[in-house]
Amino acid sequence: MRTSLRLIALLAAATATLATLPAAAQDADSQEIMRYTLTDAGLAKYTKASQNLAALPGACAEDDDSDSESNSISELAGKLDAKPAAKAAVQSAGMTSREYIVFSMSLLQNGLAAWGMSQPGAKLPPGVNKANVDFVNSHGPQLEKLKGLDKKCGGDEEAQEEPDE
Repeated sequence: MRTSLRLIALLAAATATLATLPAAAQDADSQEIMRYTLTDAGLAKYTKASQNLAALPGACAEDDDSDSESNSISELAGKLDAKPAAKAAVQSAGMTSREYIVFSMSLLQNGLAAWGMSQPGAKLPPGVNKANVDFVNSHGPQLEKLKGLDKKCGGDEEAQEEPDE
């Protein structure tokens, strides 16, 4: 079963490869992600869906299709829907697979923008919703808990705690 870590890695790869899509598909996916508004209700559903996915039997097992490239939101949602337990895990949290993917990509995009905005002399990138960047900045502890789901599967080595000095 695909783990939340593997899904996040897949989402990051998909976000990075959106440029390889035909212009119309790229624009539609990019615009959908840019238009998406991060909310407390959405984060609660996303957190529950991520917890549900991480709790699935075999959630930490490697997938044999990890090399495949999914470049669109529809393809990623289709992969999630193709696994009945994963689809049920997301739906039981009150989200569709597509909404889960779009929320993930929006969270990634706005997280990168939030980091960029923390750099000296930074300006908000064109098309980025400042409210979403503010949302990411104001929900740090909740977003850190999501990283903990990946640690259960041995992921996110960079987020390991540093020894006390």
